[in-house]
Amino acid sequence: MTKPAKPNDLTFETSLGKLESIVKKLESGELTLEDSVKAFEEGVELAQFCSKKLEEAEKKVEILISKNGTLTKETFTA
Repeated sequence: MTKPAKPNDLTFETSLGKLESIVKKLESGELTLEDSVKAFEEGVELAQFCSKKLEEAEKKVEILISKNGTLTKETFTA
């Protein structure tokens, strides 16, 4: 297997694509045990990265809140 890129060097979309590719390889059953473990480790790292990026995006989303019959925008804060 090739040396995996660090997730922080990737975009969310690229990381998700790599994660999907890893899942397909693992499901195929064609990897050796050692390569399967390495792929799994990379997949966990990518999944954590994607989860973090989703949480960051969620925090940036503006939500509409009804106040006194009018709609106002407020930044979402966790």
